Amino acid sequence: MKKILLSEEEVPKQWYNILPDLPKPLSPPINPATKEPVKPEDLMVLFSKECIIQEVSQERWINIPDEVREAYMLWRPTPLYRATGLEKALGTPAKIYYKYEGVSPPGSHKPNTAVAQAYYAMKDGVERLTTETGAGQWGSALAFGCMVFGLKTTIYMVKVSYNQKPYRRMLMELWGAEVYPSPSTNTESGRRILKENPENPGSLGIAISEAIEDAVTHKNVKYSLGSVLNHVLLHQTVVGLEAKKQLRLVDDYPDLVVGCIGGGSSFSGLFWPFYYDKVSGRAPKDVQFLAVEPTACPSITKGFYTYDHGDTARLTPMLKMYTLGHMFIPAPIHAGGLRYHGKAPTICLLSKEGIVKTIAYNQVDVFSAANQFVRTEGIVPAPEPSHAIKAVIDEALKCKRTGEEKTILFLLCGHGHFDMQAFDDYLNKRLPSYEYPEEKVREAMRKLKELYPWLEIER
Repeated sequence: MKKILLSEEEVPKQWYNILPDLPKPLSPPINPATKEPVKPEDLMVLFSKECIIQEVSQERWINIPDEVREAYMLWRPTPLYRATGLEKALGTPAKIYYKYEGVSPPGSHKPNTAVAQAYYAMKDGVERLTTETGAGQWGSALAFGCMVFGLKTTIYMVKVSYNQKPYRRMLMELWGAEVYPSPSTNTESGRRILKENPENPGSLGIAISEAIEDAVTHKNVKYSLGSVLNHVLLHQTVVGLEAKKQLRLVDDYPDLVVGCIGGGSSFSGLFWPFYYDKVSGRAPKDVQFLAVEPTACPSITKGFYTYDHGDTARLTPMLKMYTLGHMFIPAPIHAGGLRYHGKAPTICLLSKEGIVKTIAYNQVDVFSAANQFVRTEGIVPAPEPSHAIKAVIDEALKCKRTGEEKTILFLLCGHGHFDMQAFDDYLNKRLPSYEYPEEKVREAMRKLKELYPWLEIER
């Protein structure tokens, strides 16, 4: 079977929350001034009430509101494909499946949480949501979600992506959002950064600072985040929960679950439900989890495990995570959604415990894998999930050498229709192969330690 489909009745009615099933309690966000855990009520200035409740909830299953589930049905359930063309080209005994989230209106997995966050904001009487976006997938998803529930949206788009991907900006504007290239002159933090360096290409950390500043300085405005935090990641579990049902239809189960990681939302949405099977003794196999990041932004493979801010201006609480330092300015690689200095605390904890393995690839090898996927499966992938495709190809070729008949599942979290410039650069050999220098990471950790001498920093 090439394409495995579910009916609308099979759209999940609950999200899965990993917090009660982690191997140890998650370190809480802290206020750097007091070194004390941030109280949920302290976050009310930023987030909708229900999102804060979900952020700290120890409930394993959280009901999906009917209005959100109804909105999901515009594109959910999404298809699960057997990558028979890729399998044949590789000559592998492995079975490769991919869950395809590019069928949503914004073209990625992001509206799974954008629609939910917009709904909760609407219920709270919020008039406008602010956010940041890298490649534009999250920004377009939030613009779409706010359009569904009648909210205004302001989006700070990393300047290099704003210039690289004008059609993403146009899509956001079609759904009614106002979009600024970040750093912008719209906020104090943006103006300060531009004064220091008018040519600053931007980063997700800078864009987060601008979006938060905008939210906290205006009435009836809240901030919305597309990754990293627990409530965002649990909204994505509709992906993995559907994938489990689809694999049951063909009597299969993964040996390996693979996904790309920027902040970690798409990969978490896929693997959390399989992790639940594993820790609850329900998994028929010893399923393994592999996360893939770019060598240009190697937060886990080269970063340090410590408390750090999520944004450049240090407006956010500090999170315990693998980080390259909140002052990180990334190289302008095309996988804009993966250019973030930190990772979701849940993924970082599971990485530290050895439950999630991580690997990094350069963008030239990634686009080569994407090209092979296009020519065997026909779908043009976004640069972000192309990292997962590269890892899947490598794993499938290992199976070819060993004869092992593994089942590999990965998330194709978005299409690449707005990324043609990136593919043109690849085809014309203009893509640089960039590795983030180890000395820059160590320099960032020195600066972090100067700011907060009490920090414990470990690999």
